[in-house]
Amino acid sequence: MELKIALLQLLPEGNLDARLNKGKEACVKAKKMGADIVLFPEMWSDGYFLPQEDGAVDALAIAADSEFVCSFSTLAKELQMAIGITLLEKNTPKPLNSVILFDMNGNEILHYSKVHTCDFGEEKVLSSGKNFYVADLDIGRGTVRVGSMICFDREFPESARILMLKGAEVILAPNACPMEINRLSALRTRAYENKVAIATCNYPKGQPDCNGHSTVFDGVAWLRDEPGVRDMCILEAPEEEGIYLAEIDMDMLRDYRIHEVMGSKYRHPDTYGILTMEEQENA
Repeated sequence: MELKIALLQLLPEGNLDARLNKGKEACVKAKKMGADIVLFPEMWSDGYFLPQEDGAVDALAIAADSEFVCSFSTLAKELQMAIGITLLEKNTPKPLNSVILFDMNGNEILHYSKVHTCDFGEEKVLSSGKNFYVADLDIGRGTVRVGSMICFDREFPESARILMLKGAEVILAPNACPMEINRLSALRTRAYENKVAIATCNYPKGQPDCNGHSTVFDGVAWLRDEPGVRDMCILEAPEEEGIYLAEIDMDMLRDYRIHEVMGSKYRHPDTYGILTMEEQENA
């Protein structure tokens, strides 16, 4: 089974209605390209804009059941295609950085809020999510187990590890930052060590502090019947705005997950207790 993921590497327009319309138009184009899932870059509802003045960010936040979000539920059903829409989500005490995944029938199957918010920077005005989630996504030809992490979550191995342990085969990763060799290497490593596919959608060049290079790593580092290793990166977009489509061979990935040694097979969780403790100076 082939899973086709479209990464909507788009520049946000100037207001919510314009972003809604541009996003919907891109979804229609992605469907014509054959996509099973489309993914937006991080916080598409406001173009990843986080004003720091008191109350300013709250005024930009929208509810998870707002007209903006529900429009993508309706569109997913109309197109018979899953849509991962991102938003600055209204929440108390502070807004959340969230992604909501609608299946091909318009049903919400996954609602994740960024756990590792960048509290050292502009995201100090946000609340953090509390958990990582997975869901079974029906794409019409079969079911895929999906999860999500957002941008800075990538830098913490625990994010992808938890999703893998919960059964995720594919991780959807909205993003808004410069994708350079080290961040790309982190994504490659998360895919390699967990035997998962990771699809990352970034904003293109022209969006402040972003440079495109959305990627898909398919999680298969080698094949038993072929010599050497293979490049897990099956898509790396250029800097420019566009819709970029990748096909993940789910049968190949599933066979690899059964027979190879990475992931959960040889873990020693009885030795990992320190991972759940507060940081210690002399650890």
